[in-house]
Amino acid sequence: MTQDELKKAVGWSALKFVKPDSLVGVGTGSTAAHFIDALATMKDQIKGTVSSSEASTQKLKSYGIPVLDCNDVDSLDIYVDGADEINHNMQMIKGGGAALTREKIVSALAKQFICIVDESKVVDVLGKFPLPVEVIPMARSYVARELFKLGGKPIYRQGVITDNGNVILDVHDLVIAKPMELEDRINSIPGVVTVGLFANKGADIALVGTSSGVKEVTKK
Repeated sequence: MTQDELKKAVGWSALKFVKPDSLVGVGTGSTAAHFIDALATMKDQIKGTVSSSEASTQKLKSYGIPVLDCNDVDSLDIYVDGADEINHNMQMIKGGGAALTREKIVSALAKQFICIVDESKVVDVLGKFPLPVEVIPMARSYVARELFKLGGKPIYRQGVITDNGNVILDVHDLVIAKPMELEDRINSIPGVVTVGLFANKGADIALVGTSSGVKEVTKK
């Protein structure tokens, strides 16, 4: 199977977690796009969705799927999204699509996080994928110096402005042995909006696309 076929398989597999009359959080990226395709087949059975990006919102609306404002919901039944990396403790790096802050907000509202990935995203130790950090523009250089002190090599993602009007620093060469500690440390740097580490609140279930089918992994 191609990588896109694996992404499609997990996107559609996530549909079984969507219950009638539920509120569904929808993530961003190519794997989440397959989930939106699947969700369209039962759009009349759900109350609505909350989206983590403008791109996903547009795709949802193109199918006639209701999209609610995040401020108008108290909680979500599930959140379905991909990841750039996920370890065996269900901790993730996200933000390759520059939607990390909204993804973290929507994830926080959800009772259950379903992570949909192909098997190439599963790692023993996080950090091979550059760690995205969303930063207020005026703080970019200061934050970069602080990230360098943590042992990483921050690189400004040229030409990218987030849906929130901020910039992205991608931190290379980090071996993330203690994800929760690093998430807290980076989030404490003035000027950081959020870091793309989803460690303190990781996924509850991972659906992993493999050549032999979709594997369901639960949080230990």
